Parts: sequence; C-alpha cells; structure tokens
Amino acid sequence: MNISLEELHLSDREHIFTNTIPGEKSKAILKKQEEKEASIVSYSRNMPIAVKRAKGSIIEDADGNFFIDFFACAGVLNVGHCNEFVLEYVRKQQDELIHILDFPTENKVEMIDKLLGQLPESIRGNFKVAFTGPTGSDAVEAAIKLAKLYTKRSGVIAFQGSYHGMTSGALSLTSNLGLKANLPALLPDVHFIPYSYCYRCPFGQKKDSCALECAKYLESILENPHSGIQIPAAIILEPVQGEGGVVIPNQGFLEEVVRIAARYDIVVIFDEIQAGFFRSGHFFSSQHTEALPHIYTMSKGIGGLGFPLAGLMYNKSIEAWKSGKHIGTFRGNQVSIAAGNGAFDFVREANLQDHVREMEVVMRERLENLADEIPAIGEVRGIGMFFGVEYVKDRETKEPDTEIVKAIRIRCFERGLLFEIGGHYNNVIRLLPPLVTTRGLVDRAMTIFEEVNRELVLKFEPEMAMVK
Repeated sequence: MNISLEELHLSDREHIFTNTIPGEKSKAILKKQEEKEASIVSYSRNMPIAVKRAKGSIIEDADGNFFIDFFACAGVLNVGHCNEFVLEYVRKQQDELIHILDFPTENKVEMIDKLLGQLPESIRGNFKVAFTGPTGSDAVEAAIKLAKLYTKRSGVIAFQGSYHGMTSGALSLTSNLGLKANLPALLPDVHFIPYSYCYRCPFGQKKDSCALECAKYLESILENPHSGIQIPAAIILEPVQGEGGVVIPNQGFLEEVVRIAARYDIVVIFDEIQAGFFRSGHFFSSQHTEALPHIYTMSKGIGGLGFPLAGLMYNKSIEAWKSGKHIGTFRGNQVSIAAGNGAFDFVREANLQDHVREMEVVMRERLENLADEIPAIGEVRGIGMFFGVEYVKDRETKEPDTEIVKAIRIRCFERGLLFEIGGHYNNVIRLLPPLVTTRGLVDRAMTIFEEVNRELVLKFEPEMAMVK
C-alpha cells in the first residue's frame, strides 16, 4: 500500500484569517467554557481557541483559522488527527463490539502480539501485557502495585523532573511541587534523586567528561545504611523526560540504573507513556540503549487516534498478582484497541519510523542553527520528533528565562503554530508534532519559530541579539 503523508492533512500550511486570535466565535465558546466548565481547564488558557476539527497535523478553530500542531495533545496523536487509515479499523470494530471488560477477543490478542513484537525476538517470550484503566496514570498505579506485590516492600525512588500522572499514587511520583500543593495525603515513602540532566548537572559535571555521578548517587543511597532510605520496591523513571523539558540522559545512565537495581532486587519501571510509540524513532525510547527494565508503562500513542488506552508490558519473572488483583471497568476497551491495531499497521505501511528519523535530522539542524544565532537559547535537545529548546537569560549562569518563552509561545500561537512549555523552570519549549507531519509542514513550523525568535530577541534583548 502506497501511503502519502501529504494527503493526511487539512492544509499544507497554517492560515490565519481573523484579525485577532482568538477570533470572535472562539471567544464566545471560550467564555461559555469559563462560565460552565471546571476551573481545572488548562490547555485552552495557554492556547485560547475553540477547536472545530483537526486532520493530520492541522487544527482548525471555530473561526476557520488553521494552526500547525506541534503538540499532538501531549504526544497522544502520533499518527495524526483523524487518520483515515486508522478510522477504518475503528468503524469496523464499532459495528461488532464496543466493550467487553477483560474477555479475550481476536482484536485484543492481535494488539498484545503487536506490542510484544516490538521487543527483540530473543526476549519477547519473557514478557506479558496487562491492560489497565484508560490513562497513563492508571498504568503507573498498576506498575507500582505489581512492584510492591513482588518485592513485599513499600518505597519508591523517582527522579527530579519526573511526571508520571495526576492520580494520587502517580502524583506522588511526580516531582513538580506546584501540582502537590495542599495535597498532604499522597503516597508515602517516595524519594526523589537527581536525573541525568547534563545541562543542569547538580554535581557540577560536563556531559562529555562525567562519570555518571547521578547513577553513583543512587548507588550510594542504596548501599549506605545511614542514607535514611530503605531499599525500595521500585525505581521509576522516564527514559526521556517529557514534561521535565525533553531531558535525554547521558549515555550509559539507564543501563547503570538497571545494573544497580539488580543488585538489590528492585523492580525497574520505565515510563514510556509520552516518549513511546515511535516518537523517538523506536517503539520505546529506551530502545536507543541496552537498558531493559522489568516494566514498561504505556498509554497515549498506543490508542491510535486519541482513544483512551493504557497498559503494562512486564517481565514474567515478577508475576506476583493473581486474578482480580488489579481491575478496572474500562481497561482494554475494544474500540481503543482496534485504533491501536490500526496505528501499528499504519506505522508499518507508511514507513513512519524512517520518516521520524529523517525529520529528526531536519528539526535538529534548524534548531541548532537557530541556537547559534539566538543567545537566549541555552540548549537544544531532541530525539526523533521530540525536541526541547531551553531558554536562559545568560548562557554562563544558565538563569532560566521564563518570560521570553511565554512571549515566544504567544507570538507563535498568533502566527499559527501550537506547542507547549515545560522544564524544571517552565523555560523549555517542547516540540512534539504528530509523527505524520510532512517535511513541508516541519519547514513551515520551523520558519515561524525562527522568525518569532528573531523578532522577540531583537525586541526584548537587543544587547544579547548582537552577541554571536
């Protein structure tokens, strides 16, 4: 089958027709949302539009404006909005069966085989799949439960910069203090240690000369009887931190964590919810290394088109739960699974992994060239179609610049480019477009991004703009 990525999108570029963003129709709908929907709404506050439809990598708002989507609903829509190839799987499934708890179906068995098939053939027989509740948080909760049942311990070690979800247990493992304010009754016995964040290494090391001091710190905690931290049930980490600012650990870090954990029979959990489903070029982002955990948590992209689906892939050696020990009414919804099957087939038929690797080269070159020009850019980090651009007030001190990031996002939004912000200090622009984004759309997005950076550096930092 010959699939053309160019045919998947509403348009080959952004188009802004209204004099203001948001336009009048969006303003009216946003006002109704403000009046009637809970105040926990967040994304439409930073990107204030009401959405009419979306296809591929283009979102159309209620006023008819077209935006290039470099957000993909936080990495959910890896095969694009309303992908017609995948929708055929959805329609067929909807005519036959919507939901059937955890009863087996050919549809589900097919999905399990496709998930396990992403592992090397030599080890895939050692793993099982468990479908959990429909969100990534549910997968994280299940992973922690399994680790505790296996080890009969209670503690968990997580990492600074982590994001694992918003349910009580998953939030306990998330490092952002702002999300935990006034919530004292979270999961106890969780300890946070430094991640391999080389740009802001707490040990004062440089990426090209460090000896993985961050991993050694973990080892010292476990071997020191006066560390104050008991041997935990699990160590959980993102192989690429997403909300933390697209932080990619130094070479050897993941392998070292796995090696250290093995000495103490600690379950290692790789949270691949955002960085997984081919966003890095591989199914799991950790497959760029030799590290092999006990558990992978999965969600977001495996639901194909934004259908809620989450689960675990775990090593049989830690099988410690019995029938009914972890349940949930909507685990493994059949339509979500069908969408996932369609997305897997689309990735294969469209040679999407090759496209991701090609776009990585394009995005990296454009962003690194921009960094040479814009002194406010402290570092560009990326893998596959997953990039973070960190902004600082001074490259020597690395003082975070949150204001310039906000200004860039607003101006790009007005120009028709959508993305989100993250990082430890909310000073990192996160670019994660649908993986079907064409070269032409990538070039358009990068052009907008470059022009806005030049415009705002000249406006807000005229002295820095003269520095090369």
